[in-house]
Amino acid sequence: MTAVQLEHGARTDVGRVREVNEDAYLAQPPVFVVADGMGGHEGGDVASAIVVEEFAALADRGYDPAHAAVAVVEVLDACRQRIATYAEQQRARGVGPLQAGTTVVAALLAEHDGAPAWLLANLGDSRAYRVEGGSLEQVTVDHSVVQELVDTGLITEAAAAEHPERHVITRSLGGNQHSEPDLFVLPVAAAPRLVLCSDGVSGMLDHEQMRQVLATSSDPALAADALLAAALDAGGRDNATVVVVDSSPAAGDDTHSDLDLEQRLGALP
Repeated sequence: MTAVQLEHGARTDVGRVREVNEDAYLAQPPVFVVADGMGGHEGGDVASAIVVEEFAALADRGYDPAHAAVAVVEVLDACRQRIATYAEQQRARGVGPLQAGTTVVAALLAEHDGAPAWLLANLGDSRAYRVEGGSLEQVTVDHSVVQELVDTGLITEAAAAEHPERHVITRSLGGNQHSEPDLFVLPVAAAPRLVLCSDGVSGMLDHEQMRQVLATSSDPALAADALLAAALDAGGRDNATVVVVDSSPAAGDDTHSDLDLEQRLGALP
């Protein structure tokens, strides 16, 4: 596969309201992850930490870029099992009822039709965006009650931002449900900058605010700093985490693809 140069920046903060940061992230090229834990201290923070540990192990041992989707599904299954085991152990100790869970959005450098591509996976409302030519496009689709209402035309995007159930998600990793992730493939050439974030960022800043902040710096670390600072300045009502990844294919290689950016690969068995 054509070589790809990656630069990244990542930041997390407990925010201005919460006492515990249940978010976790991984920035270990070629694997990048944001996880937003649910279930309170010793619940959500443990679940998000498990996700980071399992994806870090994948980055360490490596994977076949042509079959990255298989690797992602296997890692998510391992996370699910560990989270369930942890919850059972806590309940046996009399700590429960404990419903540890987490959202997850992951980006792995992969190969599609012989060209470098991002494989994106998400469960919940942590998001992946692509930035190209000054534009910002959300690639993942939230698994949330308000997103379903928007999709059916019952409420507008603007109304969703203030809806009382805007934090209720319909898919997650852990808890009482077995949810399958959405998987997307995105050509590297179509995403010179990739942004992963928890809803502590996307819930505090609207689309245009995020676009403007990301345009302030060509350095991914500084862009991550600026986006996190903007989320805190906007109120910081939740834990906030952001990972910014800039990629550039090797000079002279044509890695453009006609692949539809909305193509879903679907969860594998």
